[in-house]
Amino acid sequence: MTTETSPDLRIARLRYAGNEAFVAESPSGHAIVTGFSHDALSSPTPMELILIALGGCAGADVVGILQKKRQVVTRYEIEVRGLRREEHPRIYTRIEVVHRVYGRNVDPKAVERAVELSETKYCSVAAMLRSGTDLASRCEVFEEQ
Repeated sequence: MTTETSPDLRIARLRYAGNEAFVAESPSGHAIVTGFSHDALSSPTPMELILIALGGCAGADVVGILQKKRQVVTRYEIEVRGLRREEHPRIYTRIEVVHRVYGRNVDPKAVERAVELSETKYCSVAAMLRSGTDLASRCEVFEEQ
């Protein structure tokens, strides 16, 4: 493990808040509630946050790449679908990321290439998940005025 003085060390802190929930503080100082109740879904579970993290990581890459390619994106939606195994630990065995890009004259090949670069080169979350999870992506491009 990296030492406390390393500039690469990131520390997340969680405090049990009762009612089967934690208040988590991210290394950047932002707070989020995460829960583990199966009865009262009052906050995202840690496993749901993995799907959100993957979508956010991939989305940031895709937006940046498409901007550099001068694609006019008016709206961008990401749907992340995760399939978990039945036995414990209930890891995701398959995750599909659906990228829906809306814009004016957006080149579908540019979108496909941006997603490919995110998946294979830039997205750290995808790189971590890839070793134990079947990851797949698909793109949908829509013309918008």
